[in-house]
This record gives sequence, structure tokens and C-alpha cells, in this order.
Amino acid sequence: MQLLPKRMHRALALAATLAMAGGLAAAATGPAANADVGTATHAATAASVARPAGDGPTGWWYGTDSLPVTIAGSPPYQVPRTGGAYGGYIGMTGSWAYWLGCRGGFTTWAPTNVQQANTNYTNYGAGVGLGVYWFMGGPGVDPNYNGSTTEAYAWGQRQAARAVSDANGQPVKYRVLFMDVELPGVAPADDNGWNDVYTSPCSGAIKATYIPAGVDRADFNGFFDYEKAHGYTPGVYSEPGIWASIFGTGVYSMIGNTDEWTYEPETTNFSEAPVGWCLRGTSTCASFFGGVTRSSPHALMWQWSGGGGVSNGVGDFDQIDTNAVR
Repeated sequence: MQLLPKRMHRALALAATLAMAGGLAAAATGPAANADVGTATHAATAASVARPAGDGPTGWWYGTDSLPVTIAGSPPYQVPRTGGAYGGYIGMTGSWAYWLGCRGGFTTWAPTNVQQANTNYTNYGAGVGLGVYWFMGGPGVDPNYNGSTTEAYAWGQRQAARAVSDANGQPVKYRVLFMDVELPGVAPADDNGWNDVYTSPCSGAIKATYIPAGVDRADFNGFFDYEKAHGYTPGVYSEPGIWASIFGTGVYSMIGNTDEWTYEPETTNFSEAPVGWCLRGTSTCASFFGGVTRSSPHALMWQWSGGGGVSNGVGDFDQIDTNAVR
């Protein structure tokens, strides 16, 4: 079980540098300057992009997420270390803690990677372009927490409204907006309010150590319903152990019709870059959750390398399946 998320290790270590370089988003305006939301689909006449045999099968692409990854050269851009056309960038459009002004809250965004991913998508028919995720707060960091599913649902909707607003200010091509559901182990709330209730969202002080799975699920449902009603396909980023520790293994954990992005297992060995859902030359394969399996059309992405304790020294790398068009 990964208690400290990979992207959080790296973001905390580099936060000061990114802030000086303009890499952190402004809480009031989202991750970058205002831009029209992209609605273009792949043009039928888009030039094909040659990909190494390892970047496959057909319809699968390597991409990156969160903090900047250096991609040199001219378009069509190529993924460093693995080879293959750059297939997408997934950025943090916002965070509950940053939105509420909590100390320790932050976002991560890579404007150059945004441009490179969208250039490859628009001009060369490669990958998914820009996608986004929201670092989500559980019911325990809701400023209005009262233990009810009604309030938890409303808290999920309020977060989704902010996430959709931020996403609408970006040139998003990939219309899956992911809820990032984790137990991060960082301030201001070690568990992001999924298992514990805090005296206030930013306090870090716990007043109750149990939240029913049904209340957690109401928060998830509120976010899901809002973004679906406002032009996005709901998705979730998590992994099996963390998911079960929040929602259990019963009815509240089941999300078989929700698009997923998993982050387990992982490797630091780029020679094992995945083919499909398994690391090359191994029997190690992506693990999804909540009733979704590798054969499901809702298994979309796998963050297979990168992070803190297992840092590869470059950044977060993802395997993206575009065979199920979103």
C-alpha cells in the first residue's frame, strides 16, 4: 500500500523551485493563464506519428503527469528515455487544500508539457493531449462537515464546481476529469479527510477517527454527478489498497462503470516500459480497483514509473489506452 503518493513526494521537494519558476498555479485563477477549452477531436487527415514497436499495442501511448518533464527536440515530440511519440500530459488543475488556502496546499502544472502534448494531439494525431485531475478532499475536511451523506454530497459538488471552472480555463483535449483519491501523508490532512474528521480543514487536528464508507461515497458521488452534468467524463486516480481502506470492499467501493487511472505497481527501470498493461518482459501488470479490471473499457491509464521513494530521476510516466475514445 502506498501511503505517500508519488507525485506528492516530488512536488514537496521541488515546491520552492517551481514557485520561483512560475510552475505553481494561482489558487484564484487555476494552473495557467486563461485559454479556450479545446473541443477539437483527432482530424481524420492528421499525419501519422511513427512509434517504436515497444510503444503499443496500437492505440496506446506513453505520457507524463504533474511536475515538468524535459522533452527536447521539435515536433512531433518524443518521450524521453522510453522513446515513442509523446502521448499526453495530465496536470493538477486544483487541490482542495490549495483552494481553501491551507498551509501546505499546492498544485503542480507544466505549461511546456501542455503545449507539447496538445501539439502532438492536434497536429499529428498522437495520444490524448492535455487532461486534468483534482486532488480531492474527503468529508473530514469539509468546512461544513456534519456527518450526513447530504452534506458530503454537497461538498463533493462544491469541489467539482471549482475543478470544472479551473479546467474550463485550460486547453483541455482529454475530457476525463479525474478525482485524485489518496491518503497522502502530508499536511494539512494526512488522509485528505477520507478516514478522519478534522477540527477545521486546515488545522491538522483530528476530532474523530472514523467516517462511514457511505459518507465517503456520497462525497465521491457529488463530484461525479456535477462534472458529468457539466461536460466532463468522471474518472478517478487511486490504487486497490488505498481504495479499500477508504470505501471498504462492499457496495460503496464498487465503481465498475467509472473510468480509472491506477498507480500500482511501478518500476524505476525504463527498459521495462509497459506494453499494454504489463511491464515489458515481466508478469507485473497494472492493478485497478472498485470492480474495474485490466480488460474493462474503463481501465484508461497507469502511472507506471516516477515519484519519491521509487523516483526514477526524470518524472511521472503514464501508459494511456486510447482505444476507448473519451
